[in-house]
Amino acid sequence: MSSDIAGLIDRVFREYLEPMDDLNSYTAIAAGSGTLSASATTVTFNGDLLTQEEKDAMDAGTIIECEQELMYCTDLDTVNNQVTVVRGALGTTAATHAEGKVIKIAPVFTRKAVFDAVVDQINNLFPTLFAVDTQSVTVGDGYTLLGSYDSVGTHNYVVSIIGAISQYTDFSSNSDTTGVNFAPVTCSLIELPNPFTYNDSDGVERTFTYSTGPSVVHAIQFAGISSGHTSYVTFKKKFIEPTGESDTLATIGLEDEYEPIIMAGVAAQMMAGRDIPAATTDYISDQLAVSNYPVGSSNSVRNSLLQYQQLLLNQARKYLRAKYPESVSVDGLVFGIQS
Repeated sequence: MSSDIAGLIDRVFREYLEPMDDLNSYTAIAAGSGTLSASATTVTFNGDLLTQEEKDAMDAGTIIECEQELMYCTDLDTVNNQVTVVRGALGTTAATHAEGKVIKIAPVFTRKAVFDAVVDQINNLFPTLFAVDTQSVTVGDGYTLLGSYDSVGTHNYVVSIIGAISQYTDFSSNSDTTGVNFAPVTCSLIELPNPFTYNDSDGVERTFTYSTGPSVVHAIQFAGISSGHTSYVTFKKKFIEPTGESDTLATIGLEDEYEPIIMAGVAAQMMAGRDIPAATTDYISDQLAVSNYPVGSSNSVRNSLLQYQQLLLNQARKYLRAKYPESVSVDGLVFGIQS
Protein backbone atom coordinates (compact mmCIF):
# COMPACT_ATOMS: atom_id res chain seq x y z
CA MET A 1 0.00 0.00 0.00
CA SER A 2 1.06 3.58 -0.61
CA SER A 3 1.84 6.02 2.18
CA ASP A 4 1.65 9.22 0.12
CA ILE A 5 0.35 10.64 -3.15
CA ALA A 6 3.66 9.95 -4.93
CA GLY A 7 3.36 6.25 -4.10
CA LEU A 8 -0.25 6.18 -5.25
CA ILE A 9 0.72 7.75 -8.60
CA ASP A 10 3.51 5.18 -8.99
CA ARG A 11 0.98 2.38 -8.39
CA VAL A 12 -1.33 3.78 -11.08
CA PHE A 13 1.52 3.78 -13.60
CA ARG A 14 2.78 0.36 -12.52
CA GLU A 15 -0.56 -1.43 -12.43
CA TYR A 16 -2.57 0.33 -15.14
CA LEU A 17 -0.87 2.87 -17.40
CA GLU A 18 2.66 1.52 -17.93
CA PRO A 19 3.00 -2.25 -17.52
CA MET A 20 6.57 -3.46 -17.53
CA ASP A 21 6.30 -4.80 -21.09
CA ASP A 22 4.98 -1.47 -22.39
CA LEU A 23 7.21 1.17 -20.79
CA ASN A 24 7.62 4.66 -22.21
CA SER A 25 11.15 5.43 -23.47
CA TYR A 26 13.09 6.97 -20.63
CA THR A 27 16.50 8.02 -19.38
CA ALA A 28 17.67 9.93 -16.31
CA ILE A 29 19.56 13.06 -15.32
CA ALA A 30 23.19 11.93 -15.61
CA ALA A 31 25.19 11.16 -12.49
CA GLY A 32 27.82 13.82 -11.84
CA SER A 33 25.92 16.49 -13.78
CA GLY A 34 24.65 18.11 -10.60
CA THR A 35 21.15 19.14 -9.65
CA LEU A 36 19.14 20.62 -12.50
CA SER A 37 18.09 24.09 -11.32
CA ALA A 38 14.73 25.62 -12.19
CA SER A 39 16.43 28.09 -14.56
CA ALA A 40 18.82 25.71 -16.37
CA THR A 41 18.15 25.18 -20.07
CA THR A 42 20.63 22.36 -20.76
CA VAL A 43 19.86 18.86 -19.50
CA THR A 44 22.61 16.23 -19.37
CA PHE A 45 21.09 12.76 -19.62
CA ASN A 46 22.29 9.18 -19.21
CA GLY A 47 22.90 7.99 -22.76
CA ASP A 48 23.42 4.37 -21.70
CA LEU A 49 19.67 3.95 -21.18
CA LEU A 50 18.76 4.93 -24.76
CA THR A 51 19.15 3.47 -28.20
CA GLN A 52 20.35 5.78 -30.96
CA GLU A 53 16.80 6.04 -32.25
CA GLU A 54 15.54 7.06 -28.79
CA LYS A 55 18.27 9.71 -28.55
CA ASP A 56 17.29 11.08 -31.94
CA ALA A 57 13.69 11.28 -30.72
CA MET A 58 14.75 14.09 -28.35
CA ASP A 59 15.46 16.43 -31.23
CA ALA A 60 13.78 19.83 -31.60
CA GLY A 61 10.04 19.88 -30.89
CA THR A 62 9.86 16.79 -28.69
CA ILE A 63 8.26 17.03 -25.26
CA ILE A 64 10.17 15.41 -22.38
CA GLU A 65 9.10 15.05 -18.76
CA CYS A 66 10.98 15.12 -15.46
CA GLU A 67 8.79 14.54 -12.41
CA GLN A 68 5.74 16.79 -13.04
CA GLU A 69 7.53 19.30 -15.25
CA LEU A 70 7.26 19.20 -19.03
CA MET A 71 9.96 20.68 -21.28
CA TYR A 72 10.20 20.88 -25.03
CA CYS A 73 13.48 20.28 -26.77
CA THR A 74 15.09 22.85 -29.06
CA ASP A 75 18.50 21.25 -29.75
CA LEU A 76 20.21 17.88 -29.25
CA ASP A 77 23.90 17.08 -28.69
CA THR A 78 24.26 13.29 -28.97
CA VAL A 79 28.03 13.43 -28.46
CA ASN A 80 27.83 14.96 -24.97
CA ASN A 81 24.37 13.54 -24.23
CA GLN A 82 22.85 16.97 -23.70
CA VAL A 83 19.56 18.47 -24.79
CA THR A 84 18.61 22.14 -24.80
CA VAL A 85 15.08 22.73 -23.54
CA VAL A 86 12.46 25.32 -22.80
CA ARG A 87 11.32 24.84 -19.19
CA GLY A 88 7.82 24.66 -17.78
CA ALA A 89 6.02 23.78 -21.01
CA LEU A 90 2.25 23.30 -21.42
CA GLY A 91 1.30 25.00 -18.17
CA THR A 92 3.68 23.08 -15.89
CA THR A 93 6.06 24.79 -13.48
CA ALA A 94 9.85 24.79 -13.81
CA ALA A 95 11.32 23.06 -10.76
CA THR A 96 14.60 21.73 -9.37
CA HIS A 97 15.41 18.09 -10.22
CA ALA A 98 18.08 15.97 -8.55
CA GLU A 99 20.57 13.69 -10.27
CA GLY A 100 19.07 10.36 -11.25
CA LYS A 101 15.52 11.63 -11.69
CA VAL A 102 13.77 9.88 -14.56
CA ILE A 103 13.27 11.72 -17.86
CA LYS A 104 10.48 10.36 -20.07
CA ILE A 105 10.49 11.01 -23.79
CA ALA A 106 7.12 12.08 -25.25
CA PRO A 107 5.14 10.40 -22.46
CA VAL A 108 1.70 9.08 -23.34
CA PHE A 109 0.41 9.83 -19.84
CA THR A 110 2.13 12.72 -18.10
CA ARG A 111 2.72 12.60 -14.34
CA LYS A 112 1.11 16.03 -13.93
CA ALA A 113 -2.06 14.78 -15.63
CA VAL A 114 -2.13 11.69 -13.42
CA PHE A 115 -1.63 13.84 -10.30
CA ASP A 116 -4.53 16.07 -11.34
CA ALA A 117 -6.67 12.98 -11.98
CA VAL A 118 -5.82 11.66 -8.50
CA VAL A 119 -6.94 14.98 -7.00
CA ASP A 120 -10.18 14.82 -9.04
CA GLN A 121 -10.90 11.27 -7.89
CA ILE A 122 -10.26 12.10 -4.22
CA ASN A 123 -12.56 15.13 -4.43
CA ASN A 124 -15.25 13.00 -6.09
CA LEU A 125 -15.28 10.35 -3.33
CA PHE A 126 -17.54 12.50 -1.16
CA PRO A 127 -20.45 12.09 -0.43
CA THR A 128 -20.37 8.38 -1.31
CA LEU A 129 -17.41 7.96 1.05
CA PHE A 130 -16.17 10.29 3.76
CA ALA A 131 -13.32 10.69 6.22
CA VAL A 132 -13.90 10.34 9.97
CA ASP A 133 -12.11 12.55 12.47
CA THR A 134 -12.49 12.45 16.28
CA GLN A 135 -11.30 15.53 18.15
CA SER A 136 -11.08 16.61 21.78
CA VAL A 137 -13.10 19.81 22.23
CA THR A 138 -13.30 21.83 25.44
CA VAL A 139 -16.84 23.04 26.02
CA GLY A 140 -17.04 26.82 26.13
CA ASP A 141 -19.67 29.40 26.98
CA GLY A 142 -21.85 30.01 23.94
CA TYR A 143 -20.22 28.51 20.86
CA THR A 144 -16.79 26.84 20.57
CA LEU A 145 -14.75 27.48 17.44
CA LEU A 146 -12.95 24.52 15.89
CA GLY A 147 -9.25 25.32 15.71
CA SER A 148 -7.71 28.65 16.56
CA TYR A 149 -7.17 31.88 14.67
CA ASP A 150 -3.39 31.29 14.50
CA SER A 151 -3.70 27.60 13.54
CA VAL A 152 -6.92 27.07 11.62
CA GLY A 153 -6.12 23.49 10.54
CA THR A 154 -8.50 21.67 8.19
CA HIS A 155 -11.73 22.07 10.17
CA ASN A 156 -13.37 23.71 7.14
CA TYR A 157 -13.57 20.21 5.60
CA VAL A 158 -15.95 19.09 8.38
CA VAL A 159 -19.42 18.28 7.07
CA SER A 160 -21.43 17.13 10.08
CA ILE A 161 -21.26 15.67 13.56
CA ILE A 162 -21.59 11.90 13.83
CA GLY A 163 -21.65 11.85 17.63
CA ALA A 164 -20.13 13.27 20.80
CA ILE A 165 -19.39 11.89 24.27
CA SER A 166 -18.11 13.25 27.58
CA GLN A 167 -17.61 12.16 31.19
CA TYR A 168 -19.31 15.39 32.35
CA THR A 169 -16.78 15.97 35.12
CA ASP A 170 -13.39 17.45 35.96
CA PHE A 171 -10.69 15.21 37.32
CA SER A 172 -8.23 16.21 40.00
CA SER A 173 -4.52 15.61 39.45
CA ASN A 174 -3.48 11.92 39.44
CA SER A 175 -7.08 10.73 39.88
CA ASP A 176 -8.44 7.60 38.16
CA THR A 177 -10.13 8.83 34.98
CA THR A 178 -11.49 5.37 34.11
CA GLY A 179 -14.00 5.31 36.97
CA VAL A 180 -16.60 7.54 35.29
CA ASN A 181 -18.64 6.42 32.30
CA PHE A 182 -18.85 8.32 29.04
CA ALA A 183 -22.29 9.54 28.02
CA PRO A 184 -23.66 11.14 24.83
CA VAL A 185 -23.47 14.90 24.47
CA THR A 186 -26.04 17.00 22.66
CA CYS A 187 -24.43 19.48 20.27
CA SER A 188 -24.84 21.16 16.90
CA LEU A 189 -22.45 22.22 14.15
CA ILE A 190 -22.51 25.91 13.25
CA GLU A 191 -21.38 27.26 9.88
CA LEU A 192 -19.90 30.75 9.97
CA PRO A 193 -18.66 33.00 7.14
CA ASN A 194 -15.04 32.87 6.00
CA PRO A 195 -13.23 34.98 7.12
CA PHE A 196 -14.89 35.20 10.54
CA THR A 197 -14.05 38.01 12.98
CA TYR A 198 -14.84 37.79 16.70
CA ASN A 199 -13.67 39.09 20.08
CA ASP A 200 -12.02 36.54 22.39
CA SER A 201 -12.45 36.28 26.17
CA ASP A 202 -9.86 39.05 26.63
CA GLY A 203 -11.75 41.40 24.34
CA VAL A 204 -9.13 41.13 21.59
CA GLU A 205 -10.42 41.06 18.01
CA ARG A 206 -9.41 37.87 16.17
CA THR A 207 -10.01 36.68 12.62
CA PHE A 208 -10.39 33.11 11.35
CA THR A 209 -9.41 32.78 7.67
CA TYR A 210 -9.21 29.71 5.42
CA SER A 211 -7.32 30.30 2.18
CA THR A 212 -7.70 26.74 0.85
CA GLY A 213 -10.54 24.25 0.84
CA PRO A 214 -14.22 25.00 1.59
CA SER A 215 -14.86 28.66 2.39
CA VAL A 216 -16.53 28.18 5.78
CA VAL A 217 -15.59 28.47 9.47
CA HIS A 218 -17.06 25.88 11.84
CA ALA A 219 -18.05 26.05 15.49
CA ILE A 220 -19.95 23.80 17.90
CA GLN A 221 -22.74 24.69 20.28
CA PHE A 222 -23.22 22.31 23.22
CA ALA A 223 -26.34 21.75 25.30
CA GLY A 224 -26.69 20.19 28.75
CA ILE A 225 -23.00 20.22 29.63
CA SER A 226 -21.07 22.76 31.69
CA SER A 227 -18.34 24.97 30.29
CA GLY A 228 -14.80 23.67 30.72
CA HIS A 229 -15.59 19.97 30.41
CA THR A 230 -13.85 17.88 27.74
CA SER A 231 -15.96 16.39 24.96
CA TYR A 232 -14.86 13.96 22.28
CA VAL A 233 -16.61 14.79 19.02
CA THR A 234 -16.59 12.55 15.95
CA PHE A 235 -16.99 14.38 12.66
CA LYS A 236 -17.83 13.39 9.11
CA LYS A 237 -15.35 15.16 6.84
CA LYS A 238 -14.60 15.62 3.20
CA PHE A 239 -11.25 14.26 2.08
CA ILE A 240 -8.61 16.99 2.16
CA GLU A 241 -7.53 18.00 -1.32
CA PRO A 242 -3.87 17.09 -2.01
CA THR A 243 -1.54 19.94 -2.89
CA GLY A 244 1.61 17.92 -3.62
CA GLU A 245 2.96 14.41 -4.04
CA SER A 246 4.45 14.43 -0.54
CA ASP A 247 1.00 14.67 1.09
CA THR A 248 0.32 11.50 3.08
CA LEU A 249 -2.84 9.47 2.58
CA ALA A 250 -3.45 9.49 6.34
CA THR A 251 -3.43 13.30 6.41
CA ILE A 252 -5.92 13.40 3.53
CA GLY A 253 -8.16 10.95 5.41
CA LEU A 254 -7.87 7.99 3.02
CA GLU A 255 -8.05 4.40 4.25
CA ASP A 256 -5.91 1.70 2.62
CA GLU A 257 -8.96 0.09 1.02
CA TYR A 258 -9.75 3.31 -0.88
CA GLU A 259 -6.56 3.07 -2.98
CA PRO A 260 -7.97 0.63 -5.58
CA ILE A 261 -11.06 2.87 -5.92
CA ILE A 262 -8.93 5.91 -6.75
CA MET A 263 -6.60 3.93 -9.02
CA ALA A 264 -9.45 2.52 -11.11
CA GLY A 265 -11.02 5.97 -11.42
CA VAL A 266 -7.72 7.58 -12.44
CA ALA A 267 -7.07 4.90 -15.06
CA ALA A 268 -10.56 5.37 -16.51
CA GLN A 269 -10.19 9.16 -16.51
CA MET A 270 -6.82 9.02 -18.26
CA MET A 271 -7.99 6.56 -20.91
CA ALA A 272 -11.26 8.26 -21.75
CA GLY A 273 -11.33 9.02 -25.45
CA ARG A 274 -7.95 7.46 -26.21
CA ASP A 275 -7.18 4.85 -28.85
CA ILE A 276 -5.66 2.32 -26.47
CA PRO A 277 -3.00 -0.03 -27.90
CA ALA A 278 -4.01 -3.67 -27.96
CA ALA A 279 -1.16 -4.67 -25.66
CA THR A 280 -2.28 -2.18 -23.01
CA THR A 281 -5.89 -3.27 -23.40
CA ASP A 282 -4.94 -6.89 -22.86
CA TYR A 283 -2.88 -6.01 -19.80
CA ILE A 284 -5.68 -4.00 -18.16
CA SER A 285 -8.20 -6.72 -19.03
CA ASP A 286 -5.97 -9.21 -17.23
CA GLN A 287 -5.76 -6.91 -14.19
CA LEU A 288 -9.55 -6.67 -14.03
CA ALA A 289 -9.90 -10.42 -14.45
CA VAL A 290 -7.60 -10.95 -11.46
CA SER A 291 -10.00 -8.75 -9.48
CA ASN A 292 -12.88 -11.00 -10.58
CA TYR A 293 -14.29 -8.34 -12.87
CA PRO A 294 -13.42 -9.41 -16.42
CA VAL A 295 -13.97 -7.08 -19.34
CA GLY A 296 -17.11 -8.03 -21.25
CA SER A 297 -17.16 -8.13 -25.03
CA SER A 298 -19.63 -5.24 -25.18
CA ASN A 299 -17.78 -3.03 -22.71
CA SER A 300 -14.83 -0.78 -23.33
CA VAL A 301 -11.89 -0.84 -20.98
CA ARG A 302 -12.93 2.54 -19.63
CA ASN A 303 -16.49 1.42 -18.86
CA SER A 304 -15.24 -1.77 -17.24
CA LEU A 305 -12.89 0.24 -15.04
CA LEU A 306 -15.75 2.51 -13.99
CA GLN A 307 -17.97 -0.49 -13.20
CA TYR A 308 -15.16 -2.07 -11.20
CA GLN A 309 -14.68 1.21 -9.33
CA GLN A 310 -18.41 1.37 -8.59
CA LEU A 311 -18.30 -2.15 -7.16
CA LEU A 312 -15.48 -1.15 -4.81
CA LEU A 313 -17.27 2.09 -3.90
CA ASN A 314 -20.44 0.22 -2.93
CA GLN A 315 -18.50 -2.17 -0.71
CA ALA A 316 -16.71 0.68 1.06
CA ARG A 317 -19.94 2.65 1.39
CA LYS A 318 -21.75 -0.27 3.04
CA TYR A 319 -18.95 -0.58 5.59
CA LEU A 320 -19.04 3.13 6.44
CA ARG A 321 -22.82 3.19 6.80
CA ALA A 322 -22.71 0.10 9.03
CA LYS A 323 -19.99 1.53 11.28
CA TYR A 324 -21.31 5.11 11.36
CA PRO A 325 -25.13 5.17 11.11
CA GLU A 326 -26.74 8.54 10.64
CA SER A 327 -27.06 10.34 13.98
CA VAL A 328 -30.38 11.49 15.43
CA SER A 329 -30.82 15.20 14.76
CA VAL A 330 -33.71 17.37 15.97
CA ASP A 331 -33.80 21.10 15.20
CA GLY A 332 -30.12 20.95 14.30
CA LEU A 333 -29.07 19.28 17.58
CA VAL A 334 -27.26 15.94 17.38
CA PHE A 335 -28.25 13.50 20.15
CA GLY A 336 -25.79 10.69 19.41
CA ILE A 337 -25.65 7.64 17.15
CA GLN A 338 -28.52 5.27 16.54
CA SER A 339 -27.55 1.69 17.33
